[in-house]
Amino acid sequence: MATEGLVPITRAYLARYYDKYPLPPLPEAVTDLAARLRGLSRGLAAVAPITPDEELLEQEASGIPAHKIDENLWKNREQMEEILFLLNKSRRPIALKQMSTPEDTETFSVLDDVETKLKDMLKKLEQFQIKNADNVFNTVMTYMPQDFRGTLIRQQRERSERNKQAEVDALVSAGGGIRDRYGLLWKQQMDRRMQLAQLGSATGVYKTLVRYLVGVPQVLLDFIRQINDDNGPMEEQRERYGPALYTLTKLVLAIRLYIHISLARYGQRKIEKDDIAVLQQAVIIYTEEFEKFTKFIGEVFVNAPFFISAEDAGAESRNNDEYKETIIPAGKTHEVILSVEAVNSYIAWDFCLQQGALNMVLDIGFHVEYISPSGEKTLILPYRRYEADQGNFCTVSAGSYKLVWDNSYSSFFKKNLRYKVDAVPPVTEPALEP
Repeated sequence: MATEGLVPITRAYLARYYDKYPLPPLPEAVTDLAARLRGLSRGLAAVAPITPDEELLEQEASGIPAHKIDENLWKNREQMEEILFLLNKSRRPIALKQMSTPEDTETFSVLDDVETKLKDMLKKLEQFQIKNADNVFNTVMTYMPQDFRGTLIRQQRERSERNKQAEVDALVSAGGGIRDRYGLLWKQQMDRRMQLAQLGSATGVYKTLVRYLVGVPQVLLDFIRQINDDNGPMEEQRERYGPALYTLTKLVLAIRLYIHISLARYGQRKIEKDDIAVLQQAVIIYTEEFEKFTKFIGEVFVNAPFFISAEDAGAESRNNDEYKETIIPAGKTHEVILSVEAVNSYIAWDFCLQQGALNMVLDIGFHVEYISPSGEKTLILPYRRYEADQGNFCTVSAGSYKLVWDNSYSSFFKKNLRYKVDAVPPVTEPALEP
């Protein structure tokens, strides 16, 4: 494929783009409220000693957040779920649920409001992450050949996502907690990164497709291989927009820490009116600013220059690679035999009839049969007449597969067939390093 005119996708190039999208600064209250909540949490240590779990929470709230933007998004999602777990009405302190004083009733109401706001933000974050992942994958797929190769990569992704969900379900069934589940979810996210890099370099899970990626601009393959390098294109985004997200991460950690410690000691010291007001204000600012950030970063990412149009990349020329043409005379057939050495291989085809001089609408018969080592034939795809077709199937037996284009029913018209076929070895998940 010709790639003249494509601008190399580099960190410097993205920097010029990001200059057009300055992130509005966070209110100073974000940092102030996080510090106040951590201070209130330390003050509660005088009521009852800090437990080891609480000490770990305090260390995390006072520490430095992760550098990667998506890791921070997962961390925020995890903290929201942890807070919602604490705020579940069935888990609130008995002294609070009794609402024996107006202060108890007010505290209970504020916690309800906090719960509602975080539930809403959690749902929006989940939707944002799903949409973002789909945007990345679909953009990459825009440049993949629109034939069985793209289909196989999509099928691989679907299988991989089903396996990941089954892994999460198994962990939860075995009693894994929220922290365990998010540890696994982040590991799976890193696996997705690895698969994206493998697609760019045609290794690992995609090694069997390496020779089928002809026609994809090299600039795209280079980009998806390098996008998440420590000093790659995404590092520019981390440096510009990461600090605001890190500050929000510290705020949600402080919110969780305070809720955990204050509810654990509610029977000994009820939450004072001024303190619950600080918590309520912190949650309001956190959810408002976090939603602003996800909307901003989503727009920046979707409109970033590495999402160039397929037309600009000359993607239409990819459809010309590896096709063959043959003329099938009236009353004749054309056959192609593909050898398969392993089960779960794919037999794939893509064909159409070239229009004749008379501009007549033509069709041709097509079927696929399996030939065993002993020579026995089994019909795999029944005979049908097509103007064009694209398809594939997963084999259940090794051996030979014969693809037949049948023009025997025609008495006068030859057919100009343009086609591409192949037998693709099994596409499997890579073995994970211990």
